[in-house]
Amino acid sequence: MQIPLVNPKASPTFAPASYYYRIPVRTIYKSYPVYRPDKEPPGYMEWLKHQEPAVAFDDSKLLSRADWIRAGKTVFEAPIDYDIRMFMTLSDVRDMKWYTALQVLITKQGVMPFATYVIRKKGKVELGVDSCATCHVRVMPDGSTILGAQGNIPYDRIAAHALRARASESKDGEAFLAQAEHERRLALGVPWLRPDPLAGLEQMSLDTLAHTHEAMPPGVVVRVNTSFYYPPQVPDLIGVQHRRYLDHTGLTRQRSIGDLMRYAALVQGGVHFERFLNFAVLPELPDPSTQLRYSDAQLYALALFLYSLKPPPNPNKLDAKAARGKLIFERQSCASCHTPPLYTNNMLTPAQGFRPSARAIRQFDVLPVSVGTDPGLALLTREGTGYYKVPSLKGLWYRGPFGHDGSVATLEDWFDPRRTHTNYLPTGFHRWGVTAQPVKGHPFGLDLTPEDRAALIAYLKTL
Repeated sequence: MQIPLVNPKASPTFAPASYYYRIPVRTIYKSYPVYRPDKEPPGYMEWLKHQEPAVAFDDSKLLSRADWIRAGKTVFEAPIDYDIRMFMTLSDVRDMKWYTALQVLITKQGVMPFATYVIRKKGKVELGVDSCATCHVRVMPDGSTILGAQGNIPYDRIAAHALRARASESKDGEAFLAQAEHERRLALGVPWLRPDPLAGLEQMSLDTLAHTHEAMPPGVVVRVNTSFYYPPQVPDLIGVQHRRYLDHTGLTRQRSIGDLMRYAALVQGGVHFERFLNFAVLPELPDPSTQLRYSDAQLYALALFLYSLKPPPNPNKLDAKAARGKLIFERQSCASCHTPPLYTNNMLTPAQGFRPSARAIRQFDVLPVSVGTDPGLALLTREGTGYYKVPSLKGLWYRGPFGHDGSVATLEDWFDPRRTHTNYLPTGFHRWGVTAQPVKGHPFGLDLTPEDRAALIAYLKTL
């Protein structure tokens, strides 16, 4: 399912099926919306406390494809963790100051869509988090939502807030900080690389560690196996059925719906069982009875739901300006990589400094050219295959920030030739404390006139 890392010997191994299928299946309970406190209906929390636990996924009742897709939406929105003190808690979401300080968006109905309330025991309301929806729901300026899109939860801001809050509650600040740094070493460390990509982590102050997370804009999330120096942009899942490779580095191949099912199982928990050479997040596989997993039926329903996702109606029409941009798109040969109708050729391109073998070029549909973008994610993380996949340009109008690390906030910024200058400070992700971080590579379109640039952007927003 996965392609090798730059150092093939370091490529991850996974928990065997004999272990995995001994893990109990996660029961998916009915979820309820989380309202911002000033939008919550009167008596809502008391009403929740009187609700009976209700199982929301029962594959024996799924009789049609439409049933399976609806059930997949339930899986998509179902949390896998509850009241995580190092992320988001029940007391957080009931505090107006939390929303204001972290700029957490709500829908036009007043709902915060990145978490849900769950009743697993009558009388006890829990905050459920880390569902697929946590990272893959986008709140639009009008308060509508797009399921499966590049999400805009301020994930790392929330994590930084929790880090500061828990530190203030700790009786031993030094021990707390050491544990926090150790957890990040386990989640992000690449011990077979020299120099150490996480050099200096253990010397960070609490403020520096928190600021490092706060540097991530909404739409960029530091997740396990990546890096807070080379973070990944949250991918758009709309149209995922047409993508040959998953993850920005093309780590996971998608040859069938089964690969997407396995990928979901990996991302939503299985990643903790990976082993890289002599390194593992968990030194030994834990007692399977202490873990939880999705059933194959839940994963199949989830994958069907993701395959069913459609973009919302595009408000950007192909007017005269956009039509001129279409001609520029064709004249600039953008379609050689961003090929219609998918606006990607579904190939991989080598990161700057990586030379794939002739065998790899044939085996993995590799373009024999690098576009020169920052190679950190592709070379210096546990997702480091040495490649970036050619992204689709569909849905650009509702997405952002852009680039594999979310370094530019808008398409206008992407086509601004100043982004390659040594004194440029990105409008999207940039490391905390830096005064310049040029966004190099992919020079195509940077030499256009302002008028042609505006026309090209107008066309791209129609896709």
